[in-house]
Amino acid sequence: MPMKVLDATLSTFQGVFEKFTSEAANNKANLILFLADKDPSTNLSWCPDCVRAEPVIYKKLEASSDNVALLRAYVGDRPTWRNPHHPLRSDSTFKLTGVPTLISWEDGAIKGRLEDHEAHLERKIDTLLSDD
Repeated sequence: MPMKVLDATLSTFQGVFEKFTSEAANNKANLILFLADKDPSTNLSWCPDCVRAEPVIYKKLEASSDNVALLRAYVGDRPTWRNPHHPLRSDSTFKLTGVPTLISWEDGAIKGRLEDHEAHLERKIDTLLSDD
């Protein structure tokens, strides 16, 4: 399936997000996945929920026959993310409370979202994708 993946860090997020939204009309589904950074010593996320959800999300997206764009946005290391003034926690659009968070983006707005406690559930991912 034609899946386009863009990666963004906290410092590059705004520019990558603008590119993502400018190309959004070309895709059947536009998804943003907010993740915790990977620990360089293990190459796994420091967030156990991210480690659990990522493979399930990727499997579902790769199985889709639609054009899907995925923006993976890394929120930082644990101390950065835990800061209550983290830019994505206070962002008026995303209002993140946890990672991973999977968002369906359509027409310049959030159409649906799966929070950290449900982002690994296949049926919820299916519902999010079918709403597009």
